[in-house]
Amino acid sequence: MARWEYKTVKFAAEGWFLGGKVDDKSLEDALNRLASQGWRLVTIITSSQGHGQTRDIVAVLERVRAEPGAGPDPAA
Repeated sequence: MARWEYKTVKFAAEGWFLGGKVDDKSLEDALNRLASQGWRLVTIITSSQGHGQTRDIVAVLERVRAEPGAGPDPAA
């Protein structure tokens, strides 16, 4: 049976005062880099600071965890 491991990655929003917009190219590059390591995006959660501003975005990722003694991890 597959066992999963999870990773959370926070992307800070930049802009006016303490929040704003996330650089979509940086977000895409980071997600593609993690995907090449076997991570799969499960969901993205935003934290609002109010008035339509985003403070940060948290991406939750998962991948199958290699079992000890099962040989090399194909996603590594």
